[in-house]
Amino acid sequence: MRHDRLAVLTALEAQGVAPVFYHPDADVCLEVIRACARGGVRVIEFTNRGDFAVDLFGDIARELQMTDPDVVLGIGSVIDAGTAALYLNRGARFVVSPCLVPEVARVCNRRMAAYFPGCGSVTEIGQAHELGCEIVKLFPGASVGGPDFVKAVLGPMPWTKIMPTGGVDPDEASIARWFGSGIVAAGMGSKLITDAAVKAGDWAAIETQVRKTVDAIAAFRGR
Repeated sequence: MRHDRLAVLTALEAQGVAPVFYHPDADVCLEVIRACARGGVRVIEFTNRGDFAVDLFGDIARELQMTDPDVVLGIGSVIDAGTAALYLNRGARFVVSPCLVPEVARVCNRRMAAYFPGCGSVTEIGQAHELGCEIVKLFPGASVGGPDFVKAVLGPMPWTKIMPTGGVDPDEASIARWFGSGIVAAGMGSKLITDAAVKAGDWAAIETQVRKTVDAIAAFRGR
């Protein structure tokens, strides 16, 4: 199944949380990704870490396309166009950066793939919009102003769709604070997919935590 840009953006907004994850073992990655999918999250960000990460990603993406075609796997921590192209050629459905990289935006646009650039200022958000980015990643979320920054941006630029990573926790208070400020989704890493659960191979615990987070976001939105 092909996942075009609009489908990816729609699915990400609907689930509200983007798990951010990396592990050097492909089998562990597949278990974590499938646990997230069972928990109601099928758009997942794999992190570009270390040597041969692109080969690992290719193996995982190929397997998922055969066994779990509904999973939408993207790549994070991409800071140059060449790396973006390598991952797109291995099945990445979206690309995430810690910073705004115009060359990456252009590569993604050529492939009609979603690009979520890391932005820490109103100027960078405006530049991301010029480059065709539908959702901007506020990074590092808590350090650049948190929910107050989001509210301030949405005043003069209400069309902005913001997804913070860094500082958003999978609990009701944090979800209320951030989603109350107007974000459309949040990236979550080790607090959502804990090291303890991964080390123990407790995939059911990961599924439960993901489901609780998705349900908490849906409940807040429904108020």
